[in-house]
Amino acid sequence: MDFQQMKSVIEGLLFVAGDEGLDTKQLAEVLELSTDVVRNLIGDLQRDFRNSKRGLQIVELAGTYQLTTLPAHAPYLERLAYSPSRSSLSQAALETLAIVAYKQPITRVEIEEIRGVKAERALHTLVAKDLIKEVDRADAPGRPILYGTTKPFLDYFALGTIEELPESSLFQNDDNLEEETRLLFNKLDNGESHQISFDDVTESE
Repeated sequence: MDFQQMKSVIEGLLFVAGDEGLDTKQLAEVLELSTDVVRNLIGDLQRDFRNSKRGLQIVELAGTYQLTTLPAHAPYLERLAYSPSRSSLSQAALETLAIVAYKQPITRVEIEEIRGVKAERALHTLVAKDLIKEVDRADAPGRPILYGTTKPFLDYFALGTIEELPESSLFQNDDNLEEETRLLFNKLDNGESHQISFDDVTESE
């Protein structure tokens, strides 16, 4: 594998890792390279992003490298997140939100084990809408993010506290997650402030 291919692999790995990121040691193990070589590759990749004026960048946060958007693009990303055409949540986001609500604090990997599919996109949507947030870091390799619900989540569903959620026995069988999510949000929906609707699914995952 040549230098360019190795940089391409690193870019893909950081994309998959999402906001949990990967440290130099993890990248070195996957690529079977020394940490010094990995650092050089990342430095070169960062320069490539800047020189080509890409919409993404590689940053180092808390000892891990992450693929992120540019701060200068934040106003446009906010417009997308809060645009009327994206006011409803997808079924994937609903499922992910239900899992976080009942099993918080929980990591992305644990969510994906329950759903059986990637949850990165759904998590980004929920964070952008301020329904979930980073509440801590798990005491595990890579210190993955632990997600929990927010005060706006409680307001959105007219809940005083998280303990007012419907009976959690709905989630004893993860094999029926789609139906359980439907039951959960139908039960939450009192026809007042809720904007979530299974008839208005705008994206899938």
